[in-house]
Amino acid sequence: MAETIDITIRKLGANGDGIADGPLYVAGTLPGEQVRATRTGKERAQLVEILATSPDRIAPPCLLFGRCGGCSLQHLSDAAYVAWKSDLLRAALASRGFDIAQLPMLRIAPGTRRRAELAARRTGDGLLLGFHAPASDAIADMTACHVLEPSIVALLPKLRALLDDLLRGNEALDLHLTRADNGFDLLLTGRTLDARKRLAFADFAAANGIVRTTWRSEPGAVAEIVALHENPHVTFGTVQVVPPPGAFLQAARPAELAIAAEISVAVGRAKRTVDLFAGLGTFGFPLTGRVHAVEGDFAAVAAMQDAARASFRAGRFTAEARDLERRPFMPEDLEPFDAAIFDPPREGAAEQARWLAQSDVPTIVAVSCNPATFARDARILADGGYTLTRVVPVDQFLWTSHLELVAVFTKPKTRKR
Repeated sequence: MAETIDITIRKLGANGDGIADGPLYVAGTLPGEQVRATRTGKERAQLVEILATSPDRIAPPCLLFGRCGGCSLQHLSDAAYVAWKSDLLRAALASRGFDIAQLPMLRIAPGTRRRAELAARRTGDGLLLGFHAPASDAIADMTACHVLEPSIVALLPKLRALLDDLLRGNEALDLHLTRADNGFDLLLTGRTLDARKRLAFADFAAANGIVRTTWRSEPGAVAEIVALHENPHVTFGTVQVVPPPGAFLQAARPAELAIAAEISVAVGRAKRTVDLFAGLGTFGFPLTGRVHAVEGDFAAVAAMQDAARASFRAGRFTAEARDLERRPFMPEDLEPFDAAIFDPPREGAAEQARWLAQSDVPTIVAVSCNPATFARDARILADGGYTLTRVVPVDQFLWTSHLELVAVFTKPKTRKR
């Protein structure tokens, strides 16, 4: 039988769990609270009852809080939330020897997230549609959401009715839904999509502003067109880009614009900029100088190249397919550039940072969604002679432990470029 214990929560961990002595991690708890919990592992316990409540505890705005894995900190007061989240970056930097006054956190408003990865499943109790529950394959059945754009939320009951009619037995389907500039882009992932389902999704798309519907049998498989009314597009600066199905975008458009503005100021009048881990050219296209974008995803590179040609920038914006983990840009590759941007995945870019540190690029701008790996890469750059001059945290993943940031590094020129 699992042991039930009474404990005091000492602090919040990096993932938003309360931590008691041991350490023992208990989700849904706050510092100073006395709680009763049941051990579920050596370092984990499940909350049973709150015996003494923190003054920082508030009523979560969402009725699904605790059952939905989308948000984990809606029970924390706003002031305490901002202080804790800002400290994630401060502590990460301090652990790597940085003592820099970070700027106030840029706050992104609720209801601005433009993409959602939803799961749908037919069960004996009916259809479930929503995000996964915390650390589980279970689905938190969702009818509203405080972080998604209202247009996405408004589509949910219509999707629910469609899926309720289409899915049989214990059928499941994953839905990647993006609000593009000109309508919705929907990617379906599931084992099969027969003729009846294809026709139903095509009719649904025509009636609900879904400009492109695609399907793949499993993650990573090539997506097939189910219905195409027009190509979806997103705009970076003044350039329209058609994203491949399921392509990565910054979660919230306001956050993307804030980061792009920081980059544009930092890069300034640089004549040539290299954009590493460029994605779809999110931050490269808004720049005024010549840009060379480097990205490992071939479909994303093709999308950038098409957009450059369509906007008559093919001579000023070039794109290269290259796996920067295996073939990072070397100092001789970086020689022609006045500025560099790098926006790696959560794992960071330690190998690329080592070669950037040995370069003579005067300005480097880093974008990251992981303060810990950013701080590691920042230390590599600093040890190579770069000075971290500006760090701006951006809270686009509301009520979660995830924190976006943009940072600027500079190094004096040592030779003529």
